[in-house]
Parts: sequence; C-alpha cells; structure tokens
Amino acid sequence: MFFSTLTKVRLRRAALMLLLATLSGCSTITLEPLPAGLTDQPPASWTDTVRQRQNLDHWKLTGKLAVKQPSDSGSALINQWVQHNEDYDLTLSSAFLGMGRTRLKGSPDFIELTLADGERYQSSEPDELVLAATGWRLPLNQLTWWVRGLTAPDGDYRLLFNSTGELVAIRQSGWHIQYDRWYSASPELPALPARITATKGEKRVRMAITDWQPLKP
Repeated sequence: MFFSTLTKVRLRRAALMLLLATLSGCSTITLEPLPAGLTDQPPASWTDTVRQRQNLDHWKLTGKLAVKQPSDSGSALINQWVQHNEDYDLTLSSAFLGMGRTRLKGSPDFIELTLADGERYQSSEPDELVLAATGWRLPLNQLTWWVRGLTAPDGDYRLLFNSTGELVAIRQSGWHIQYDRWYSASPELPALPARITATKGEKRVRMAITDWQPLKP
C-alpha cells in the first residue's frame, strides 16, 4: 500500500512538472528581430485608421496583378474588383495565360468562375478552383483584407511601421505582405494601398492599384 501511494505521488509530481514545463514553453513566443528602422508599435492614430478602413466595405478598384511561383507565373489586368462586405466580383484578363477574360464571383466559402468562352465552374474551395483554372495559388479571402491595409480575421499577425507611423508590412499566416506605395483617393478616405507585394516561401503575388472608388451599400 505504501509503495502504491508513493508511486502515485511521484507520478502526480512528474505530471505537474511536465504541465509546468509545457505552460512555460507556451508563454514564450519567439519573434524575429525587427528590420532596421521599423517598429511593431502602432502609432496613436492606428485605431482610427483601422476603423476607417474597416468601414470601407463597399468598394471598387482596378490595376494589375502579377504572380510568381515554382509551378507557373504570369500577369493579368484587374479590369475591376468590386467588393460588397464579404462578396467579391473580380474580373481578370491575361493574354499571357491564354485565359482571356476570367470572372471570379463569390464569398469566403463559395466561388463561381466564368472563363472567356462562357464555361462556368463552382466550388466551395475558392483557392483550389482558381488554382485549377489559372495555375495560380491566390489567397483570395485574405487579399480582400490585405488590399485595404488590414489584417485578415483569421490567423496571428504582426504589424511593422516606419518612423513616421506608416504601415510597412503585415506578417500573417506565413505570408509577408509589404506595402510599397499608398493611394490617397480623397480627404474623406484613409490612405489605401497602391502597391502590394505578398510573399510566402517561393510564392509571390504583386498588385499595383491604379484606382480606388468607394461604393454605396
């Protein structure tokens, strides 16, 4: 009986030490060193900036898109990208890919893709359907947030700012989103991204935005 009780005590102590070690390990997050001249401390105006960009949930933009990845690379015109809350209507055209004018219409959990010949495909996996049709792996759901200079709702993130308090980069879900230039559409709107480069491993997505327009709900 004594041996049995002593064994239980030792087992409980071992379990407790393992739990404490695990908790200690979880409480320490290793962050990469900050690049020179950048900080992860947001400016005092950051909360207001985020609120303004979140309020811009009905918008349209035009520009260019370029994708580079091991399997396939190319570029396309963004004829228009119309966003209403979580619903998007994106039209691309690319002679390089031979896909002509392609329309992507959907939401985070559904997409309808229409090719230049009128053939339509639907899927509950937007990224996978785009990959199958174009050869490009685009993080569509996250891009609808990153393109406004916001973090996506899912996934941990880290923000990087320069000495003037301007957002330089977002690191989220393994992606590094760099903001190279900003667009001032009007005094009533916050500054919006004009050139974005998103990289993850050997994948790179670049967007150059030529026009931003707010839309009425």
